Amino acid sequence: MNPVLYDLRGLKCPLPVMKTRRKLAAMASGALIVVDTSDPLAVIDMPHFCNEDGHELVETEKTETGHRFLIRRR
Repeated sequence: MNPVLYDLRGLKCPLPVMKTRRKLAAMASGALIVVDTSDPLAVIDMPHFCNEDGHELVETEKTETGHRFLIRRR
């Protein structure tokens, strides 16, 4: 299953988490999403969000513009 790419660069906290939560709610259990962010707080917010909502944070990667998160929906 190929992950969905979700580009949230340019958005500030709390929008990346809010939009990711909404997007994941519409996806099937086990689906993968790649979220690109430029908000420096996302590196704190995304892992916390995944932990709170029960999603698996598969991978976090530093990018030129911020961070990239690979998340598996619960």
